[in-house]
Amino acid sequence: MKILLVFLFLIPVVLMAELRPITVEDLWSFARVRDPQLSPDGKYVAYTVTKYSMADNSSNMDIWMVPTQGGEPIQLTNFAGYEANQRWSPQSDKLAFISGHNGSDQIYIMDIQTKEIQQLSQFPIDIGEFSWTPDGEYFLFVAQVYANKTVAETVQIDAEKQKSKVKAQVIDELLYRHWNQWTYGKVNHLFIMPAKGGEARDLTPGPYYAPPIALGGEKDYSYIAKTGTVLYTTNTDSMLATSTNNDIFAVSIHGGNPMRITINKGNDNSPVVSPDGKYLAYLSMARAGFEADELDLMLMDLDTMKVQNLTADFDRDVGQPLFNGEYIYFNTSNHARNCIYRVKWTNGGGPVEKIIGEHVNKSVQVTPDGKTLVFLRESVSLPTEIFTANSDGTDIRQITFTNQKLLADLKFQPAEDFWFQSFDGWRVHGLLVKPPFFDPEKKYPVVFLVHGGPQGDWSDEFHYRWNLSMFAAPGYVVLALNFRGSKGYGQKFCDAISGDWGGAPYQDLMTGLDAALEQYPFMDKDRLAAAGASYGGYMTNWIAGHTDRFDCLITHAGLFDIFSKYGATEELWFPEWEFRGTPYQNPELYERFSPSRYARNFKTPTLVSHGELDFRVPITQAFQMFTALQRQGVPSRLLYFPDEGHFVAKAQNARLWWTQIYGWMEKWLK
Repeated sequence: MKILLVFLFLIPVVLMAELRPITVEDLWSFARVRDPQLSPDGKYVAYTVTKYSMADNSSNMDIWMVPTQGGEPIQLTNFAGYEANQRWSPQSDKLAFISGHNGSDQIYIMDIQTKEIQQLSQFPIDIGEFSWTPDGEYFLFVAQVYANKTVAETVQIDAEKQKSKVKAQVIDELLYRHWNQWTYGKVNHLFIMPAKGGEARDLTPGPYYAPPIALGGEKDYSYIAKTGTVLYTTNTDSMLATSTNNDIFAVSIHGGNPMRITINKGNDNSPVVSPDGKYLAYLSMARAGFEADELDLMLMDLDTMKVQNLTADFDRDVGQPLFNGEYIYFNTSNHARNCIYRVKWTNGGGPVEKIIGEHVNKSVQVTPDGKTLVFLRESVSLPTEIFTANSDGTDIRQITFTNQKLLADLKFQPAEDFWFQSFDGWRVHGLLVKPPFFDPEKKYPVVFLVHGGPQGDWSDEFHYRWNLSMFAAPGYVVLALNFRGSKGYGQKFCDAISGDWGGAPYQDLMTGLDAALEQYPFMDKDRLAAAGASYGGYMTNWIAGHTDRFDCLITHAGLFDIFSKYGATEELWFPEWEFRGTPYQNPELYERFSPSRYARNFKTPTLVSHGELDFRVPITQAFQMFTALQRQGVPSRLLYFPDEGHFVAKAQNARLWWTQIYGWMEKWLK
């Protein structure tokens, strides 16, 4: 009997010993769950699962389905490449989706009972996102055509370009490229097509993007069946590169002149029509020229055009709105979590109520009886899965377990909250993630992470690039602070970074690091690394010129010289807001906060990483940073990706990226 008890006591120890830290191969072995779509009858959730092959450096996206009450998931598609944007028919008997397996992205339809698939559209150019109209009569879809050209003219121009030996472009206006793609003079247009197939018509002909090229919502078009009206978001200002003035327009399904129905100079997007077709919910930023202003939830009476702000007293952003009975549901960032809220919209509105607050929750939908929510959830230790809950946020249940087998082999630590008082009395928040097999009696090197944006945040999410558990895996304590400028702490806190990039935010970071080192004896103050991307890369470059307290630095897609970056980036409203004008109008701020002006102070070994196709922070920023380091004899390395943009998005490139990061930290944190 004693032998049996000893054996049973050892079982959990043996199982624990079999667990291991996450690796980059694990990170890319996780199947990624996205885009849950609840069937109108409430019985099933269709969603996509993307799987990656490190060996082939490829990915494949398929559509799956799971009962809303939980149960065995069913794989619905299995073509090579991808199937996505799955949308249910109003009767829940068919599922339409996009597939490019025949060489062009077109709409296909699956019969849910028989699983038979047929290609519906024969559009001469690729179809992007689409939706079924609530009455089931039409598809609304997005496709790209040349500005002021028809589809037929677009096809002809593309064919001529393909044949031509000259690949030069003649460019007459901004914005001519975006993120990692050239526009080539094309714009998004919204089309309508009978759901049974047939000719598609352009509802938004002309020179404008509809949906907009930037600052749009999760879905920027909607349909009022009783009037045959399409609502959509676009920006009609003359220079898109400097304008955040998205507005919502209305147009008949039969075409004609569109009518602007919002006149705010800031950004309006995400139109959603109430079930009775009488009201419009949408999101609105009040300030023009600022992309990180608070998003409020607006309600418009479509008969009187009277508008009410339902979240005027709610100091957080509002995510994609969802009508459910007397409430509108939405999600928003709050203290490093993405929470689900609701607000009463009937009878003059009501208070905002948080109903789900833990971890990161998004893509909320509701069953037709209004009783059950369906949403995505993730955390630092859980890749995204589908969950359900009662409409009041109680009884949260996981219904997909896509990565359960792999997760069973890995050891994670949860994200822990860390608050401190900054240099001027502001309370600042962040997250702490310990190494997998943490021993409180040991001292661990510290990886100090700086997020991008800068109006972003570190949250309790399972990030597939800057994954907090990946940084902790080799045996490091990860400290990720949400300095002023971060989202989820109110608009005043967010605004405090504009015009002060290297000022108070830098002091927040240094003060927070000091506070953490004092509070946590297991953090080794003599072994420190700092790393960040985008604004985080900027701040890492700034750190390089302002302190030598770190043993090594890692900067990805970071700004080095704000003057030269301004003339090569694409969305000009961003630097013009952050630095109070152009460098010709206000050179003082560009001068004060350019890391290049402090390059003479560089001493810390630095790994510089960047992608050639990054148009947001052009590659020359990395070249300049690396040159400054090398010319002063600072140990440094340049990691250059000719086939990546602002993000490292390919499996084998990601493996190299993590290998270089791990090697760099190991070398300097011994």
